[in-house]
Amino acid sequence: MTPPAPQHRRRVLLAAPRGYCAGVDRAVIAVEKALEQYGAPVYVRHEIVHNKYVVKTLEKKGAIFVDETAEVPEGNIVIFSAHGVAPVVHEEAKRGKLATIDATCPLVTKVHKEAVRYAKEDFDILLIGHEGHEEVIGTSGEAPDHITLVDGPEDVANVDVRDPDKVVWLSQTTLSVDETMETVDALKGRFPNLLSPPSDDICYATQNRQTAVKQMGAQADLVIVVGSKNSSNSVRLVEVALGAGAGAAHLVDGAEEIDESWLEGVTTVGLTSGASVPEILVHGVLDWLAERGYEDVETVKAAEEHQRFALPRELSRRPRPARQRETP
Repeated sequence: MTPPAPQHRRRVLLAAPRGYCAGVDRAVIAVEKALEQYGAPVYVRHEIVHNKYVVKTLEKKGAIFVDETAEVPEGNIVIFSAHGVAPVVHEEAKRGKLATIDATCPLVTKVHKEAVRYAKEDFDILLIGHEGHEEVIGTSGEAPDHITLVDGPEDVANVDVRDPDKVVWLSQTTLSVDETMETVDALKGRFPNLLSPPSDDICYATQNRQTAVKQMGAQADLVIVVGSKNSSNSVRLVEVALGAGAGAAHLVDGAEEIDESWLEGVTTVGLTSGASVPEILVHGVLDWLAERGYEDVETVKAAEEHQRFALPRELSRRPRPARQRETP
């Protein structure tokens, strides 16, 4: 008689670090503190971070998200998102007599400052990033006459510069590390004297989360990435997982979006989350998996993160300008 096939234990490889980075944590707390300090409503230009759950939660607390600064009634408070804004947006807020709280991630602010400095030195700046992303729009607005967007290696052939010996590259912070360096290498092929920024513009959180996924990807039959579809760093984690050898990888906003058919033949599930994802959503997926037999959880740790950013200085200032409420 043929012995029964061995039963492989079902397990979850849980990436660490995952979820909130310091910049996202700072931005979300900034909205919460502003609501506590000044009361509702507090207006936020664009999503404070790219996560549906976070935005909905803050809306319930009294935050109002708008697409443009002009939508904020005169005399109110407007918070700028973690992705940063162009100088013209600050000017719009001044004209609208708005009190502003700048929740831009300090690492994005660093890139903005680099753009300003290199523009003053009359460099052509090649900004590696995705067209239409809020961070790219904000950075480009710092020096529009000097910045050219390079949307991946395939875009390098289209780049024109005034002086090939006076060119520098900058990057959207949330890109894939591998993708960025592939683009940089292609640019250096065209411009051998291409200058690199003084420090790596890929943020530590993006890099650490990708490293953890690479470590577990080859062992996972399926990788689940918790994050919203408009979150660049979350989308990249799916790509990194597949590139590392995962059998399949999917992006979900929460456990309710998981298709149970994905588990067919799967013994090892990798689980991580994007840098704008609260841990409650990861726990929801862990509970969902445990109900289906994936109770054994192993942590795959790539790095320790202890980075913290101080809250925007505007939150420690009083008083704010008097509000002019809309007439009901």
